[in-house]
Amino acid sequence: MSLYTSLISSLVFPLHERIKNHSSVAVRKEMELSQWWDTKRLEALQLLKLQRLLAHVEISVPYYRDLFASVGFKAADVHSLADLSRLPLLDKPKIRAHTEALKSANGRDLSRFNTGGSSGEPLIFYISKERVGHDVAAKWRATRWWNVDIGDPEVVIWGSPIELGAQDGLRALRDKLLRTRLLPAFEMSAQKLDRFLHEIRAIRPKMLFGYPSALSHIARHAEARGCRMDDLGIHVAFVTSERLYDEQRQQISRIFGCPVANGYGGRDAGFIAHECPQGGMHITAEDIIVEIVDQQGTPLPYGEAGEIIVTHLATGDFPFIRYRTGDIGVLDSKPCICERGLPLLKEIQGRSTDFLVAQNGTVIHGLALIYILRDLPRIRNFKIIQENLNLTRVWVVSDERLEVGLTSKIKEGFKARLGQEVEIVVEEVNEIPLEKSGKFRYVVSKVG
Repeated sequence: MSLYTSLISSLVFPLHERIKNHSSVAVRKEMELSQWWDTKRLEALQLLKLQRLLAHVEISVPYYRDLFASVGFKAADVHSLADLSRLPLLDKPKIRAHTEALKSANGRDLSRFNTGGSSGEPLIFYISKERVGHDVAAKWRATRWWNVDIGDPEVVIWGSPIELGAQDGLRALRDKLLRTRLLPAFEMSAQKLDRFLHEIRAIRPKMLFGYPSALSHIARHAEARGCRMDDLGIHVAFVTSERLYDEQRQQISRIFGCPVANGYGGRDAGFIAHECPQGGMHITAEDIIVEIVDQQGTPLPYGEAGEIIVTHLATGDFPFIRYRTGDIGVLDSKPCICERGLPLLKEIQGRSTDFLVAQNGTVIHGLALIYILRDLPRIRNFKIIQENLNLTRVWVVSDERLEVGLTSKIKEGFKARLGQEVEIVVEEVNEIPLEKSGKFRYVVSKVG
C-alpha cells in the first residue's frame, strides 16, 4: 500500500465518514474480525441482531406493529433464525402501498431513494445513516480482500443518476482526493470508447468498478482497436448490478490482465454478497440474513434453487425484513477455502440488462432507459423491447390510465437517447408476460 493510499484510508476517508455521521469505520473493523468466526458464532450474532430489530419494529414501525398483531407474531417469541419464516414476505408492491407506515416513529435523517433496477418495478424507499454506514463498511471490507483500498486509483464505469447527478464541486474534490474517476456508462460510441481507453491508460488504476456488460464492452473495443490494457498494473475489476456471465469474466480478465470480483446487492436489499480471491461468494452475514424460498415462501435447504429473500439487520428506521429480491439463487453448505466463516451463495441467477443501439449506431446501456421510466409516477411494471433500430416498444402497467403528457414524456426521453426519428410505441397492458423463470423481467433484445 502506498503512503498516499494509507493516508486516505486511515485518515481522510474516516474523517469524511465521521462528518457525514456514518459508522462505517468502526463497523468495518468489527467485520474484519467477525469474518473469521465460525458458523455457530455468526448465527448467534445474527439472532441477537434479529431479536433487537424485531423488538424495535414491533413498537416503532406502524406497518410491522399492525402486521405482527394480525398474524399473532411477537418479537419476544423469536428464539432461532428459523422463527423468521413465520413472517410474511415483503415485496415492492407492499412497500409502495405502505411507504409511510414503514418509517420508524423514531427515524431521523432518512434519505429518499428510488430504484427500478432491471426488474421494471420502480420503488421509493428510505435509508438511514446507520444503514449507509453498514453498507459502506461491507463494501470496504470486500474491497480490501483484493489487496486494494480506498485511495488507490480507481476508474468507475457507471450510469446511475444518483452518482452522475452528484458531480458538483464538493463531489469532484472528494473524488480527486480518493483518486476515483467516474466515466458514464450510458452512451458508448466508438469515439467515447476510444476516450475511455485513453483515460484508463493515463490513470493506470489499481481497480476498475462497473457493470459487467459495460466493462466487457470496453474490453471488446480495446481488442478490436489493438489497444493493450493488460500492462497497467490493474489488480482487480469489481463488477455488480447485473449477472456476470463466464464469457464476460474471461474477456474482462484477459484484456485488462486482472481477476474479476463479482458483487451482489442493490440500493434496496443492501450489500448482500461479494466474491473473495478464492472464488467464494460470501454473504455479509453480520448484516444480512439470506433465505432461499420456494413459490410459497417456504425456506429451502442448501443446494436447492429458489428466490433469494433478504433481511437487512441494520434497517430499523425503514425495515427490509424477508424482502423479495426477485432473483434466483442457491446456498452453499461447504466452507470457502479462504477460511472465512461467512456463508456462501453457490449460485446467483440474477437479472440481466443488455445494451441497445441508437439510430446513429451508438451503443447505449439499457439502464439509460430504465432510469427514465422508474422515476415516473403511477408506473408499476414495464418491459422494453427494441424491435430494430427504428422501432422500440414499451409495455407499461400503471395504477391508472396514462395521461397523454406522461406518454409524451416517455417518448421524448427515449428519443433523446435513441434518436429523434425512432418510433417509440408505448402500450398499456394489464400485466407483463412472464418469462420461463416465472419472474417479471426487463428485457432489451440485441439488434443484429
